[in-house]
Amino acid sequence: MSEEPMSEQEANQPDELAFDVDDLPGGALAALEAVLMVADEPVPTVRLASVLALPTERVEQLLGELVADYRGEGTGRARGFELRAVGDGWRIYSAPVYADVVGRFVLDGQSARLTQAALETLAVIAYRQPVTRGQVSAVRGVNVDGVVRTLTARGLVVETGTDPSSGALLYETTGYFLERMGLSSLDQLPPLAPYLPDIDVLEGVDQTIGEYR
Repeated sequence: MSEEPMSEQEANQPDELAFDVDDLPGGALAALEAVLMVADEPVPTVRLASVLALPTERVEQLLGELVADYRGEGTGRARGFELRAVGDGWRIYSAPVYADVVGRFVLDGQSARLTQAALETLAVIAYRQPVTRGQVSAVRGVNVDGVVRTLTARGLVVETGTDPSSGALLYETTGYFLERMGLSSLDQLPPLAPYLPDIDVLEGVDQTIGEYR
């Protein structure tokens, strides 16, 4: 006996949790904020609703409340960060008005040498840009989220849109990277072909390592 297809209402019901986020300290609003604080990429409203086991309409309402709260609406005291809708998702960013202060903090002490992991990750981005973190991870065989954050903080790489097929953030090197490398353009990067083994890279990273410059 075949199963009857779900109605539209049933299909839109969120997944169940073992608890109700409204019963947590701070309720659903605080739970949503906690998720957004650890998000490395913009998170779609539908995914937030699924994680919190809440209707999408409720999550949209909560997002609006956070946006207003961070702007200081009703309190007159704006936060140093803001919630933005970017592409198809939401993410917390530092407020633009504090860019100079944040920049001083980020650049302070950046004369320290990069680790071997950072150098390897930077090399992959330089030769494969624009590239997603997942593609870099596939090449290096390890998770590179933290390393990419470090490179971004040091001004060596920057977000440059999203991948059309996956929606993941794309990264490329910056003018500061060229300056530090003593290059005027990426065309001056040395060829890698003589140093690479003749093997295929994992599927999804544009076919083979031989495609690198």
